[in-house]
Amino acid sequence: MAKIVMIGAGSPFGGRLCLDVMSREGLRDSTVCLCDLHEGRLGRVAEFARKAAEQFGLPTTIEASTDRTQLLPEADFVVTSIRVGDMKYAKLAGDIPRKYGVDQTIADTVGIGGVFKLFRAGPVQRQFFRDMERLCPNALVLNHTNPMAMLSWLHLIDSPMAYVGLCHSVQGTTQKLARLAGVPYKDVNYKVAGINHLSWVLELRRGKEDLYPRLRQAAEDPETVGTDKVRFELMRQFGYFPTESSQHNSEYLPYFRRTAEMRDAYFPPDRVRKEREARTTAPVPMWRQWQLWMNGKAEMPEPQLHHSNEYTIGIMDAVVTDVPFRFNGNVLNHGLIDNLPAGCCVEVPCIADAQGVRPVRVGALPPQLAALDRSNIAVQELAVRALLDRDREAAFHACALDPLTAATATLPVIRQIFDELWDAYKDLLAWFDPAHQGPVPELVRG
Repeated sequence: MAKIVMIGAGSPFGGRLCLDVMSREGLRDSTVCLCDLHEGRLGRVAEFARKAAEQFGLPTTIEASTDRTQLLPEADFVVTSIRVGDMKYAKLAGDIPRKYGVDQTIADTVGIGGVFKLFRAGPVQRQFFRDMERLCPNALVLNHTNPMAMLSWLHLIDSPMAYVGLCHSVQGTTQKLARLAGVPYKDVNYKVAGINHLSWVLELRRGKEDLYPRLRQAAEDPETVGTDKVRFELMRQFGYFPTESSQHNSEYLPYFRRTAEMRDAYFPPDRVRKEREARTTAPVPMWRQWQLWMNGKAEMPEPQLHHSNEYTIGIMDAVVTDVPFRFNGNVLNHGLIDNLPAGCCVEVPCIADAQGVRPVRVGALPPQLAALDRSNIAVQELAVRALLDRDREAAFHACALDPLTAATATLPVIRQIFDELWDAYKDLLAWFDPAHQGPVPELVRG
């Protein structure tokens, strides 16, 4: 019987993970402890999870509290999936750079937006780890919070807790590529490695058949390429398909967003508008039903007991049952990828079983891919160092070295963007002052 604590459970993701736990034979007798600072959302997720357990006649026990210290003692697994601060901070991280011509899309991975998101989430999650070190030192931590690479790097060098960072871009991308190749996903084998959100599909096969020729043929069709032009362009020019969406990848590199003309070329306004309209008129997906219910605008969704494609539950099930599970995880680069810096955070194949999580050595990436990844790793390293050392200048350097920012703005302009954002974030950055002794504000919501 496992004890699973989910911090930041007041979201559709929390409810989905509860169903995942109940769908696994080896985890059904677990105690699932839900934690979130938003009492209303937390109550709804707990209500949904209890209804599911009762409806399917399962022994799963559901507990809920806004105080994580009540839930963490003797936990076997801790899942973290949080947002720190309200949406105004995320909006500022996009709006302020955009005034100066630096146009980001998601702003949660690297770049100015990613660096400042680390400064929002990192100190709060460090508090989680201090509590875990005291209350459940043998737990395995499974993190879903972005910026994934920077947070994983931070936690892995700052805490002795067993840890792996998890994303669903590998699953989503390989499923997409299987469809493009016309091959059932269950028949596809793949090898993916790199850094989070800029990993690369190094191999895609069905048995001994290399499926990349099929992908290159599909890339000749404008309808297939659609609004995923950035990723197809990266495959065309660098030889391999990256794991995160075009919207994401366009802000990690200097080739796609420097001017309005470039943005329109890779994201044709008419095509983007049509696809947005198609999504609006399509049947409401489950995640949207969840959002409507969480906000009191719809009835509770009907529980459906089946696996999602999240790695989290597969890992926990493997640890409990000792049946190995293969996945891609974010860990430190200790001899895993030869031509990326030692000790940086990499996303590589991993195996989970009763012994925990073991990353798999990849060797060297194709040199052009390693070079692209290293441009982002430089930003990550400086941002993590800035947080640990409370070093504002290192934080600026991280922003100034971002490939898109550096290709778009001069250094004096980057300094101006940075200073304006720093001032806008001052309520969350008081801890940067070495003399600061007060608590980090826990403005946390799932």
